[in-house]
Amino acid sequence: MDLSGKRVVMVVGKGFQDQEATVLLDFLEKEGAEVVPVGPDTGEIKGIHGAVIEVEKTFSELDPTSFDAMVVPGGRSPAYLRKFEKARDFVASFADTGKPLAAICHGGQLLAAAGLVEGLTMTGYPKIKEEMEEAGADFVDNEVVVDRNIITSRVPDDLPAFNATLKAKLLG
Repeated sequence: MDLSGKRVVMVVGKGFQDQEATVLLDFLEKEGAEVVPVGPDTGEIKGIHGAVIEVEKTFSELDPTSFDAMVVPGGRSPAYLRKFEKARDFVASFADTGKPLAAICHGGQLLAAAGLVEGLTMTGYPKIKEEMEEAGADFVDNEVVVDRNIITSRVPDDLPAFNATLKAKLLG
């Protein structure tokens, strides 16, 4: 069963981790999902290693509750995006829907800024462990962690398991 008819919003900003955005985007599109990149500004944004994603909509232009899932790639993007109130509010509004919210690598930084990690068992890039624990999360070192509607993974090598878990939740 594919993801035809499913809409996924990808929250992305400058300095995203290339594989975590592009591999995830390719996977979702090949599975039939519509993926809409959203950010603080429209236009091309570059990843750490030079990948480019076209952002066609800003946070103000989309209703986060109109999507079936949200994905937050890592890299420097989450730390950049957490400075924007509209980004934090967008993520928090989506989380309230109970639909799958998936964050990989540094993606947890944006979830923490949106007030979503207190009491959450999660994983992510090892260097964000202390920050996540200070925000109230129980941080573990696992390939994929699912707690309520939130899916987290650590690094690009976890993408196959991360993608499979997200697909299963979308088909739920």
